[in-house]
Amino acid sequence: MLARGHISIQKGSGVPVRRQLAEQIVYLIATGQLKAGEALPSVRELARRLKVHRNTVSEAYQELVRRTWLVRRRGSRLIVRGAEAAAGARAASGLDALINQTIALARQSGYSLKELRQRVRERLMAEPPDHILVVEEESGLRSVLEEEIRGASRWPVEGCSRQGLAADPTLAMGALIATPQYALGEVERLAPKEFPPVAVTFSNAAEHLDRVRKLREPSVVAVASVSPAFLAAARSLLAPAIGERHSLVECLATPEDKDAVGSRTGAADLVLCDIVAYAPMQAGKSALYRLIDSGSLDYLTSAMEAYEAAKMPPRAWKCPKRAQAGRKL
Repeated sequence: MLARGHISIQKGSGVPVRRQLAEQIVYLIATGQLKAGEALPSVRELARRLKVHRNTVSEAYQELVRRTWLVRRRGSRLIVRGAEAAAGARAASGLDALINQTIALARQSGYSLKELRQRVRERLMAEPPDHILVVEEESGLRSVLEEEIRGASRWPVEGCSRQGLAADPTLAMGALIATPQYALGEVERLAPKEFPPVAVTFSNAAEHLDRVRKLREPSVVAVASVSPAFLAAARSLLAPAIGERHSLVECLATPEDKDAVGSRTGAADLVLCDIVAYAPMQAGKSALYRLIDSGSLDYLTSAMEAYEAAKMPPRAWKCPKRAQAGRKL
């Protein structure tokens, strides 16, 4: 019920009384102080309470009916729009109409578009993440990280470069940033303070070194990847097992010709592929080289789940130390 003291009118204000009344009723509805289905006082009664002209109250009511905050039932007073009507109005109007209504309401309340934009941005930046943003400068490596994280989590995964994030900080809206350990310092300065980035550490090559060492005859070992950095790292990590006995062939795949990786590495006895280049390869002599340490993937998933459930504040999270944390591609 609209009780005395809920609405305060300042007749000497630069804001028209009709607008003050309308916006204060909107505020009471939005904050739940006026419930769906509640009847408002009659025009005569509210005018008497507020000591304003009846036409002023009538005009404010009519405006709120037009804006669908209030509805009129036959033989009864104006009532606050019900939840079903609100849902129907949202479905009918769509997101654009909701944005238009917000802009109009902000202007009527005396806020500039600049103030609205700044506040909306601050609020969106403070919203818990609903997707993962991979930040890595090299596009090939970024695509590998994105694909591995996408396969290990249930959230949408996007990607951008550090330069891109610096140019457009809104890319971090609603995102938990994942970035390689070596880039954490630079990326941390670009991330929302409420949601610090997660450092992704890389796995060691022990499994693949064993594969090479088990080759009985001198062999050709191929590494296929969409990332030059991945190839460079694999070259150095596999060197002890390759030695002089085997030979190493590097295959840099591109989005245009990655389907040809199989033919380009056909003479190899063992083919190690990143997750992007592996897709077109046939099973048998090819093996998937997973880049991200499994502990990092588990941690990233746990962090998203915690944010989703609001179990603890963001700063309570600390990335576990890993043996490969300092390794850089």
